[in-house]
Amino acid sequence: MSTNKINRRLRIKRSIRNKISGTSERPRLSVFRSNKAIYAQLIDDTTGVTLAAASSVKLDDKTSNIETAGKVGRDIAEKALAKGISSVVFDRSGYLYHGKVKSLAEGAREAGLKF
Repeated sequence: MSTNKINRRLRIKRSIRNKISGTSERPRLSVFRSNKAIYAQLIDDTTGVTLAAASSVKLDDKTSNIETAGKVGRDIAEKALAKGISSVVFDRSGYLYHGKVKSLAEGAREAGLKF
Protein backbone atom coordinates (compact mmCIF):
# COMPACT_ATOMS: atom_id res chain seq x y z
CA MET A 1 0.00 0.00 0.00
CA SER A 2 1.38 3.41 -0.87
CA THR A 3 2.42 5.77 1.88
CA ASN A 4 0.07 8.43 0.52
CA LYS A 5 -2.91 6.15 1.13
CA ILE A 6 -1.73 5.31 4.65
CA ASN A 7 -1.04 8.94 5.49
CA ARG A 8 -4.47 9.96 4.18
CA ARG A 9 -6.20 7.41 6.43
CA LEU A 10 -4.15 8.47 9.45
CA ARG A 11 -4.96 12.16 8.81
CA ILE A 12 -8.68 11.32 8.66
CA LYS A 13 -8.32 9.18 11.80
CA ARG A 14 -6.74 12.08 13.72
CA SER A 15 -9.55 14.37 12.59
CA ILE A 16 -12.20 11.92 13.79
CA ARG A 17 -10.46 11.32 17.14
CA ASN A 18 -10.29 15.08 17.80
CA LYS A 19 -14.07 15.21 17.62
CA ILE A 20 -15.17 12.05 19.47
CA SER A 21 -14.28 10.46 22.78
CA GLY A 22 -15.67 7.52 24.71
CA THR A 23 -16.93 7.59 28.29
CA SER A 24 -17.92 4.83 30.65
CA GLU A 25 -21.63 5.41 29.88
CA ARG A 26 -21.07 5.75 26.13
CA PRO A 27 -17.79 4.09 25.09
CA ARG A 28 -16.11 4.41 21.71
CA LEU A 29 -16.60 1.50 19.29
CA SER A 30 -13.27 1.46 17.48
CA VAL A 31 -12.79 -0.56 14.28
CA PHE A 32 -9.51 -1.84 12.84
CA ARG A 33 -9.43 -3.58 9.49
CA SER A 34 -6.48 -5.56 8.19
CA ASN A 35 -6.19 -7.53 4.98
CA LYS A 36 -7.15 -10.77 6.73
CA ALA A 37 -9.28 -9.80 9.72
CA ILE A 38 -11.46 -7.13 11.30
CA TYR A 39 -11.35 -6.10 14.95
CA ALA A 40 -13.72 -4.09 17.16
CA GLN A 41 -13.14 -2.67 20.64
CA LEU A 42 -15.25 -0.78 23.15
CA ILE A 43 -12.96 1.81 24.74
CA ASP A 44 -13.48 4.12 27.71
CA ASP A 45 -11.17 7.05 26.86
CA THR A 46 -11.52 8.75 30.25
CA THR A 47 -9.74 5.87 32.00
CA GLY A 48 -8.00 4.35 28.96
CA VAL A 49 -9.56 0.92 29.41
CA THR A 50 -10.84 -1.53 26.82
CA LEU A 51 -14.24 -2.74 28.02
CA ALA A 52 -14.86 -5.44 25.40
CA ALA A 53 -13.29 -6.72 22.21
CA ALA A 54 -14.24 -8.96 19.30
CA SER A 55 -12.45 -10.06 16.16
CA SER A 56 -12.89 -12.26 13.14
CA VAL A 57 -9.78 -14.21 14.16
CA LYS A 58 -11.72 -15.85 17.00
CA LEU A 59 -14.53 -16.88 14.64
CA ASP A 60 -13.78 -20.11 12.81
CA ASP A 61 -15.84 -19.09 9.83
CA LYS A 62 -15.21 -19.69 6.14
CA THR A 63 -17.82 -17.21 4.82
CA SER A 64 -17.08 -13.97 2.99
CA ASN A 65 -15.39 -11.08 4.69
CA ILE A 66 -18.52 -8.90 4.73
CA GLU A 67 -20.60 -11.61 6.40
CA THR A 68 -17.83 -12.22 8.94
CA ALA A 69 -17.68 -8.49 9.73
CA GLY A 70 -21.42 -8.55 10.44
CA LYS A 71 -20.88 -11.45 12.85
CA VAL A 72 -18.12 -9.51 14.62
CA GLY A 73 -20.53 -6.56 14.97
CA ARG A 74 -23.18 -8.79 16.50
CA ASP A 75 -20.57 -10.35 18.82
CA ILE A 76 -19.34 -6.98 20.14
CA ALA A 77 -22.95 -5.83 20.62
CA GLU A 78 -23.77 -8.94 22.68
CA LYS A 79 -20.70 -8.36 24.87
CA ALA A 80 -21.65 -4.70 25.32
CA LEU A 81 -25.25 -5.49 26.26
CA ALA A 82 -24.02 -8.09 28.75
CA LYS A 83 -22.01 -5.33 30.46
CA GLY A 84 -25.00 -2.97 30.47
CA ILE A 85 -23.84 -0.75 27.59
CA SER A 86 -26.54 0.09 25.07
CA SER A 87 -25.21 3.25 23.42
CA VAL A 88 -21.79 3.82 21.84
CA VAL A 89 -19.87 6.34 19.73
CA PHE A 90 -18.75 4.83 16.41
CA ASP A 91 -15.09 5.34 15.40
CA ARG A 92 -14.39 4.10 11.89
CA SER A 93 -10.64 4.94 12.28
CA GLY A 94 -10.36 6.70 8.94
CA TYR A 95 -11.75 3.83 6.88
CA LEU A 96 -14.50 4.58 4.40
CA TYR A 97 -17.97 3.64 5.61
CA HIS A 98 -18.67 0.80 3.19
CA GLY A 99 -17.93 -2.89 2.85
CA LYS A 100 -16.60 -4.53 6.01
CA VAL A 101 -16.87 -1.42 8.21
CA LYS A 102 -20.49 -0.82 7.19
CA SER A 103 -21.35 -4.50 7.71
CA LEU A 104 -19.82 -4.44 11.21
CA ALA A 105 -21.83 -1.32 12.12
CA GLU A 106 -25.08 -2.77 10.77
CA GLY A 107 -24.49 -6.04 12.64
CA ALA A 108 -23.97 -4.14 15.89
CA ARG A 109 -27.15 -2.12 15.30
CA GLU A 110 -29.16 -5.28 14.55
CA ALA A 111 -27.99 -6.81 17.84
CA GLY A 112 -29.17 -3.79 19.83
CA LEU A 113 -26.43 -1.16 20.04
CA LYS A 114 -27.44 2.46 19.43
CA PHE A 115 -25.17 4.88 17.59
